[in-house]
Amino acid sequence: MPLERLSPQVRRRLLVLLLVLACGIALFLWRLGSTGLVDETPPLFAASARAMAETGDWLTPRVNGLPRYDKPPLVYWLMGLGYLLPGQAQWNPLGSWAASLPSALSSVVVMLALAATLLRWPQPSPLAGTKGIKGSPNPALTAFSAALAFALSPLVLIWSRVAVSDSLFTCTLALALLLFWRRYADPDGQSWWPGWLLLGLAMLTKGPVALLLLGLTLTLFAWWQAEARLLIRLWRPLPGLGISAAVALPWYGAELLVEGEPFWRSFFGYHNLQRFTSVVNHHLQPWWFFLPMLVVASLPFTPLLLQGLVQALERGRRQPASASLGAFAACWLLAVFGFFTLAATKLPSYWLPATPAAGLLIALAAQDLIAWRDPAGKGASLWRSPSRLVWLATLALTAVLCLGLVFSATWIPLIQDPEMPTLPAEMLASGLVVRAGLCFGLALGLGLALPLGLAWSRWRPAWLAAMQLALVLFGLSALEPLIDLGDRVRQRPVRQIAAEVVRLRRPGEPLAMVGTLKPSLHYYTRQVVIFEGLKPSGLVNLADRLQSEWRRGQRPSPAAIGQTVLVVIDRDTSRLPYWQPVAHRTLAQSGLYQLWRVDRLELDRQARGLQERSAVTANWRQPRPERY
Repeated sequence: MPLERLSPQVRRRLLVLLLVLACGIALFLWRLGSTGLVDETPPLFAASARAMAETGDWLTPRVNGLPRYDKPPLVYWLMGLGYLLPGQAQWNPLGSWAASLPSALSSVVVMLALAATLLRWPQPSPLAGTKGIKGSPNPALTAFSAALAFALSPLVLIWSRVAVSDSLFTCTLALALLLFWRRYADPDGQSWWPGWLLLGLAMLTKGPVALLLLGLTLTLFAWWQAEARLLIRLWRPLPGLGISAAVALPWYGAELLVEGEPFWRSFFGYHNLQRFTSVVNHHLQPWWFFLPMLVVASLPFTPLLLQGLVQALERGRRQPASASLGAFAACWLLAVFGFFTLAATKLPSYWLPATPAAGLLIALAAQDLIAWRDPAGKGASLWRSPSRLVWLATLALTAVLCLGLVFSATWIPLIQDPEMPTLPAEMLASGLVVRAGLCFGLALGLGLALPLGLAWSRWRPAWLAAMQLALVLFGLSALEPLIDLGDRVRQRPVRQIAAEVVRLRRPGEPLAMVGTLKPSLHYYTRQVVIFEGLKPSGLVNLADRLQSEWRRGQRPSPAAIGQTVLVVIDRDTSRLPYWQPVAHRTLAQSGLYQLWRVDRLELDRQARGLQERSAVTANWRQPRPERY
């Protein structure tokens, strides 16, 4: 249908969605794949997905010769589709485009879903009914701001370009929850089953936690609205769970049938139950960990998030169905907060499922911050005292970030990372951090000028959107180049040493990495890598594993005259007293990493010496759920 035949309202909605799409492309898809895979977790996802595409085994993710049971397969399948495209060496040489595309697209889809929901169901202002005040200040601006409030979360900006499953899980869960709320807001126009279908996909992305988070959110909302019977009738949980099970359970059943107890013990026992009930992988955090995470994940708009949360609760229970999106977002955010606060293992990425709800609350708080004139010009454009404080607090946070970035020369030299010793000097020389500060300064200026500028009174409602557009500029002009800089300093040496391994490796020669462990070495060399750590047992383990360990792509063999092993070792590890005596030939060096060729008999001699002198024993056979 030609655009001119569409109603003005539909054209306005399309324009807003196109603007949201443009911002999403700029933030998440522009130059995607220009940097390599970031150690440590993304190369494991990427290698598993590439192996699926190359071997045709789409059932079990495998990496470095071992099955990987930590996540269900949906994210691997989507990444694998990217790896099926021809010409990878030309347009995807670093491997990160195909691996990161699902994360980037997921965040763009969430932006569009948030905007479309607010465009279809504008939320009334709490000032509705006040003399001279419109009930819905500007639905288009609120929808646009909600999408950007989500996208500009520091967590979303980072994880949307990383090859892991968190962004895809956030997307599938957010779409499911929004579909459930839409069903409540418009029972006659919205079907009951799409939300359950999306829940099945969320369970194929992250596992049972999807069902728990969705169930907790819907239960809180049903209690808050005091309409449990109505919502059960609308949402139809029994047949709905059947749909979710039909989507998710076939893979779980097939995987359990093929892999058996190791899959059950690893996926359900370790990666789900044990992560919730006990601390794994040293991710010990205090119980209040997600309080500062709530603050940091919405900077600099955290005051608006808190105002939106309080505002949603202050409006009381049993809001009209089509006006209850704020209450639904509050239940959504509190469900994520409560569930992961109870979990023993806590990670920053666990907060990502709450960021769409935070985006909604920020936008809804901003639309009520200023009392707008009605179309006839009646009524004063006044500030309410609490709103003024929220606005000033938002500007103050923006100012603090601006000053901290502009005067970064005072704190950047304090950064000490042994993997990136040149990072402080390169950051200062690039001027990118100061550029970031200037973008925050522009956001501060717009956030101050638009509400106070008498000549621009008609643009006052756009103050948050104007600040957000300045931060989109920050993402393009500062954050993206900073990511490139970090990749050049931290990841490029690993890729260069991997290229040397490919060039110099003899047929059948095993490959090991000791000290600093980088799974991207496996990804870029396409070889099984024996990873061992800093302790003396690492050397003993390496000698024993070469003789005893079986993996896909690696066969053990006894040490003999003329047999060698390639060892990638970092500078600090090479200086340890139990590695220094090992006779070797240095073949290449890049950054912190050296490539040694070590005689297997020499390695065995040193291992036996450690066992005899220091009673060091091989412990690699002990169960390690995170082994790769």
